[in-house]
Amino acid sequence: MVGVSEAGSHNGVTSGPYVERSRADWAELANSATLTLTQETLASLRSMQDPTSLDDVREVYLPLTRLLAEYVKHTGNLHQASNEFLRLSVGRTPFVIGVAGSVAVGKSTTSRLLQSLLARWPEHPKVELVTTDGFLLPNAELERRGLMNLKGFPESYDRRALLRFVMDIKSGKDNVTAPVYDHLSYDIVPGREIVVRRPDILIIEGLNVLQPARPRADGTTGLALSDFFDFSVYIDARTEAIREWYVERFLGLRETAFRDPRSYFTRYATLTDDEAVSTAEFIWDTINGPNLVKNVLPTRGRATAVLRKGDDHHIEWVRIRKL
Repeated sequence: MVGVSEAGSHNGVTSGPYVERSRADWAELANSATLTLTQETLASLRSMQDPTSLDDVREVYLPLTRLLAEYVKHTGNLHQASNEFLRLSVGRTPFVIGVAGSVAVGKSTTSRLLQSLLARWPEHPKVELVTTDGFLLPNAELERRGLMNLKGFPESYDRRALLRFVMDIKSGKDNVTAPVYDHLSYDIVPGREIVVRRPDILIIEGLNVLQPARPRADGTTGLALSDFFDFSVYIDARTEAIREWYVERFLGLRETAFRDPRSYFTRYATLTDDEAVSTAEFIWDTINGPNLVKNVLPTRGRATAVLRKGDDHHIEWVRIRKL
């Protein structure tokens, strides 16, 4: 763990570069904000096997969006002051939020919740969400490079295209496109793209969005995706707990998406319970687990906010980087 051990209290600790709050202390920061998200809407935002409740939204995500609203507002003030100082009339670019964490830790649910809640604040109604899955290399290219078993590792992405995408966003371009990934076919969809049209806030969700820039051959360092983030969130939990959640999700998919004849994973649909558990554990232990330990977990200390989950999937404490 970076900065804090896996055990111990998190009640108002302020030493080090972060401020930490237990869930109870954090929940008080919502003040009188009204939760307008319904149970029905929450159900549509949750990923499979994710038990996030309205209490979780009220006590964790609502305070987080209040803090984010402050960041958005003061970033706007800084933009205006900068324009005045430089004697410019340049329009403000989207406020970009990165959401990182392991496979099966709940990044997608967190990202969709932030999108829905932030869009309810009157100051920034246009909030869009893009996942980095669309920037994975196509399966044929992964096969050609011998990277199919490293899908999700940093080298399996078109990192230049992803960096260009966020640079275009931060350059203020009116229309910026991103490829589309289909989880059913487990591949990029040829010829399809999404268009991002100058949102107030853009959320970018992915395993490796907090990766530092890679050193060049000459020893210099280029730009990283996270260099263009205004705020970032890392979803954290014990590695063994995430492994269990991954197995549970795999078993759930075996009964649903894997049974679709169009699915890349139809071969897993007929596995027995024991075979399915063994297969999921093998995939975790050889791909997702190593990726977490080697590439994802080391980026946690780069986040603006860390949301720490307990073994029951509920967030226990929150850590915010000091300004």
